[in-house]
Amino acid sequence: MTLRIALLTVSDRRTLADDPSGDCLQNQLQQAGHALAERSICPDDRYQVRAVVSRWIASDSVDVVITSGGTGLTGRDGTPEAIQPLLDKQIEGFGELFRVLSFETIGTSTLQSRCLAGVANGTIVFVLPGSLDAVQTAWGRLIEAQLNAGTRPCNLALLMPRLREPADRPANP
Repeated sequence: MTLRIALLTVSDRRTLADDPSGDCLQNQLQQAGHALAERSICPDDRYQVRAVVSRWIASDSVDVVITSGGTGLTGRDGTPEAIQPLLDKQIEGFGELFRVLSFETIGTSTLQSRCLAGVANGTIVFVLPGSLDAVQTAWGRLIEAQLNAGTRPCNLALLMPRLREPADRPANP
């Protein structure tokens, strides 16, 4: 099952020519057989981040959104605050499990990893820290398997059609 994935790097300093985390995610999703729907860079401004992600969530041509960057505790870091209000449902275990896995490589510094995931308008959204190690950990140990229809006992890829059902319509029995 090929999913259409949009990538957003949140940074005041990066460009498409200098975005190792975005490059890594693009390479990994394409190697996994998914399609890059769109890729963009946006400054650390919660309203600009929210505008880009809102457009993708509203689009029928995007199944998954992955953001990297802007999840720290300092200055203009505000990606979680930008995205969380857009979510219909949060996937609580994603951030928790990411921090457990990240602890293996960065120790207690993982406390500063304010990543999250959820569903908005039937679109799966992942909010990742911007470091190369963080996106490699998140993709390789969590996201890739959940976007693979062959992962058992369950995965987000096969759940996708049901995520798009209106809340007021009964699910198929």
